[in-house]
Parts: sequence; structure tokens; C-alpha cells
Amino acid sequence: MEVPSRIGVSQIKGIKGEITVSGDKSISHRAVILNSIARGKGIIKNFLESDDCLNTLDSMRQSGVEISRDNQNNIVINGKGLYSLKEAEDIIDMGNSGTGLRLMAGILSGHDFLSILTGDGSLRKRPMDRIVKPLKKMGADISGRKGDQFAPLVIKGGNLNAVEYELPMPSAQVKSAILLAGLYTEGTTRILEPVRSRNHSELMLKWFGADIKLGEGEIGITGGREIEAQEIFVPGDISAAAFFIVLALLTKSSEILIKNVGINLTRCGILTILNRMGAKIEILNKSKVCGEEMGDLYVRSSELKATTIFEEEVPFTIDELPILAVAACFAQGETKILGARELRYKESDRIKTMVTELRKFGITVEEIEDGMIIEGGSNLSGAHCIGYGDHRVAMSLVIAGMTAAGNTTIDDTYCIRTSFPNFLDLLDSIKCN
Repeated sequence: MEVPSRIGVSQIKGIKGEITVSGDKSISHRAVILNSIARGKGIIKNFLESDDCLNTLDSMRQSGVEISRDNQNNIVINGKGLYSLKEAEDIIDMGNSGTGLRLMAGILSGHDFLSILTGDGSLRKRPMDRIVKPLKKMGADISGRKGDQFAPLVIKGGNLNAVEYELPMPSAQVKSAILLAGLYTEGTTRILEPVRSRNHSELMLKWFGADIKLGEGEIGITGGREIEAQEIFVPGDISAAAFFIVLALLTKSSEILIKNVGINLTRCGILTILNRMGAKIEILNKSKVCGEEMGDLYVRSSELKATTIFEEEVPFTIDELPILAVAACFAQGETKILGARELRYKESDRIKTMVTELRKFGITVEEIEDGMIIEGGSNLSGAHCIGYGDHRVAMSLVIAGMTAAGNTTIDDTYCIRTSFPNFLDLLDSIKCN
């Protein structure tokens, strides 16, 4: 089903069945980028066919990388090594993907040619000085709009120096940009990480054979070593699974099995929080693939109670906070989301947009500087909502509408394509009207 610009939903009884969600977005980006600068033939299975990840694929094609499909539609990348990328003939457009743009900036900073990275209107409003500063410190000639704050970014790379850099905020994207640039330095780049963030880049760099050492609050990467292409299976995206988890919890007589979901400890904050709220979620058939933990999630209808989500939990659940806000509407008591100011710098200001839209459903919710306070236990009424061009907000509102009495419409939903193009098809396959 093509994702429309307006979605209409109504209250459902529940969901039942077994599904497999699309491949993890974060891992798909990194699998493409690392195989593109590795030596040999890389294969990516269960690659996420979303606009964001396809833009990263196209950016590597523009940079001279040979990319094709095999007869099973897997991505096949013929990498020629660290220094094999070529200067793109045009501006590289990363669309809506902050991950793609920031990681590509790290890679291109290691190459001695001119690159220009841009994105759509939303991406050009997102902060880029947080990667420009460390990459400049490493010796890259990089600049951005309005004093290096925003894309487009203009990069003339090469001759990078190893540095020590302390992350001012927990950010996997900033950390990853520095790590990727660190592949091109002489010596060891040290990243100090006072608050841990998701670690997909570290795990994958190790899997590809990079000279990387992981310590408590510190990561070291030594440049100059070629990495070897790998066959990567991308686990299901827990951020995608989150919408089905919450819908199952909130609707009566629901029971669902979500297969092969990535359960990396730095991404599982939503499971910890929901379990604390009384959710019936079991992890079955645990396994490990390409350094990443994976399992099946068995979810049943549950009565939830309110909780407080603290600042130290935010890095492990940053993408799932909009759908957790929907879950909080049904939890008995007052749920607080604290220390989540980073939500204001996503595809939309997710604090303001979620507060605005949840109020339309009749929910009492207070906007605070770094989060929100939600009074749960009320029944939702159908509403006319806006997705703000933000895929996670739009999908969260679809789930809210399927739990609300009456009919709900959500405008500006085409953005769902950026991360989960078959979202509506999966919903249709398991819902019980």
C-alpha cells in the first residue's frame, strides 16, 4: 500500500497474529556505509527499503561505489577499500535522514575532495554544529549554513588528525561521525562518552575488523587499517516494533508475536519502561547475529500504570518516546517524561507536536521544557490530527487513533515512507475490527 498524505482510522478491538517488522534503520545505514569503504563483496540481508536508507545507498553510488541486487533482492556492494570513494558530480541529497547525513560527513571528511551534503527542509533545520566542531578539530575543512549550524555542509577532507573528544551530549550520530572519520587518521582517536548512547557503530566496526577498543565511558579507534566486507543480516527494528507493541498492550484481547527483533541493550529502553508499567512482554528465542542481539517479542493486552521516564533512560528510548506518550494516556496515574530536550531537535519538535496532538484526543498533558507530563486513565475520542512531516509522530497518532472512540484522521503522513513504508500493510494484516 502506498503511504497517503492523509490517513483515516477508527477504533479496533485488538490485533492478533505473527509479524516481522522491517529491518533496523540504524543498522541498515551503517551496513551500507561500512561495506562501501571495505575491501571485497558485502551482502546486506533484510535491508530497510525506506527513503532514508535508500538515500544513503544512493549517496554511496554517487561516490563511485558499485551497488546491485542479487536474485533474492539482497543488497550487494563491491567495496574497494577506505580510500576508494570518488568526488560526486553533484550535491548529495540525504533527504530527511539525519543519521545518513551525519555519518556521511564523517566518512567524506577523510577524503581529499569536495563534497556538499544537504537534505530536505526538515533536515536543513536540524543542528549540524555538533558534528562540525569535532570534525574541524580533526582537521577537516567543513562548514555549514549560519555559522556551521545547519546543512548544506561543504566538506574538503583528508589529512585528518587523531584527537580526544568528549561528547557534550549522548548522541550515537555524533559519536559515529567521529568514529568513521577516525578510520582515516594516523594514531588513535579517543571518544569520551559520559552518558552511553546506542552502540551499533562500535559493534559493526568491530565486526568489520576495525582497530577499535571499547572501555568504560571511552572508545578508541586507530586509523589506517583496511576493513573487510561482510555479509550482514539486519534484525527487525525495535523502533518499528514499538508501534505494534503499544497497540497490542492498549487494545483488548490482543496477542502478537513479532519475530527477529533487534534487542541491543542500548536500544531496549522501551521494553524496560513498558515492563515497569505492567506490560506483558516476553522475549523468546534469543540469538546473536553479526554482533547484535535478536529475539522474538510476545506481547499481550495489559493494564498499565504510570511511571517516570528519567533523563538517564532517554538515550536508550529517544525514538520511542512519542509512542510511549500514547501508552501513557492509558496508564493509571501521572506519567512524566523528563530530561528529553533532544526531542525538540528531531524531524519536528516532538515535545510540542505530541502535546498539541494528544490534547486533541481529550488527554490532559502538560508541556515542560525537557519533556511532558501526561494524566492517564482517560478514554480517547477521535480527532483530526497533523503528522508535521515527522514519521514517528505520524505513526504514533495512527496508533492513538486506533484506540480512540470514533474516527480519526491524520494529515501530513507521507513522511512514514522515510522509515517504515509497509507500516499500514502490516497493521491491516493483524487488526481485528
